[in-house]
Amino acid sequence: MASIAITGNRNAALAEGDPLVPRMLLGRTLRRLRGEAGVTREDAGRALGGSSSKISRLELGQVGFKTRDVAVLLDLYAATDDAERTTLLALAEQSTKRPWWYGDRALIPSWVRPYLSAEQTAKLVRSFEDTVVPGLLQTESYARALIRRQHPADEVERRVAFRMGRQRVLRRRPRPLNLWVVLDQAALFRPVGDAAVMREQLRHLDQMSWRPNVTIQLGPFGMSRDLQTEGPLTLVRFPQQGLPDMVYLERADTALYPVGRAQIERHWHNFNTLVTEASPPERTPDMLRQILAMY
Repeated sequence: MASIAITGNRNAALAEGDPLVPRMLLGRTLRRLRGEAGVTREDAGRALGGSSSKISRLELGQVGFKTRDVAVLLDLYAATDDAERTTLLALAEQSTKRPWWYGDRALIPSWVRPYLSAEQTAKLVRSFEDTVVPGLLQTESYARALIRRQHPADEVERRVAFRMGRQRVLRRRPRPLNLWVVLDQAALFRPVGDAAVMREQLRHLDQMSWRPNVTIQLGPFGMSRDLQTEGPLTLVRFPQQGLPDMVYLERADTALYPVGRAQIERHWHNFNTLVTEASPPERTPDMLRQILAMY
């Protein structure tokens, strides 16, 4: 399947009630049951008064489920196990809950919302950035200077607070997010704010690189050109077994979420290649201090 283009209280613990994972779990199970029953997407769509594309969106976890629609599909698929039906109907109810970022939805473009839900529920995130420090590793001052370039003054502090709130996932208990970042050095020589902001940001990266759940690698200038990654690359893995990894490709005013297995594997291969091209993580503190001396 081709990539899907999406355009258009901040405590990270609220992510536990986020509907993304229930949607994905329910969609995966319904896809399996439909396959076992030999029912086509077209027939399933007609049973709901819709089309095959509606079933595709449901099975990919892109939209919430109505409990009555799930009940109809379970009947169609001859799914008679009472325990399974109860679990799936409960997931359907969870799939329509408000996501953790709902209170700040006016600030968040539609294309980034699936990633924000995934980030806060993830087991691990692997990210390559070539222009700026990733949001999960930004200092408040760096984030503020960056946001001021792009948004109205009256939104800046709210956006900064939201970005800082996202970072709580790195301190989540009992299992913090495992973050691995490969950063093109060009991002650190592209000033954001004044020299004091950059010095603070570089010191923060140094401190974060010592955390057991954070790995930071610095790569050569323009390191992604040969792989034609064409911009930032983020990979998300969920703790729930059987859920596919998410690929998030942020681009100008949009994002791509490739969902095909071959595409996901290709992007993992690209990231692993970037890891081998970048300097080893143990060299990161010294390299950061060398760059710091230039500011």
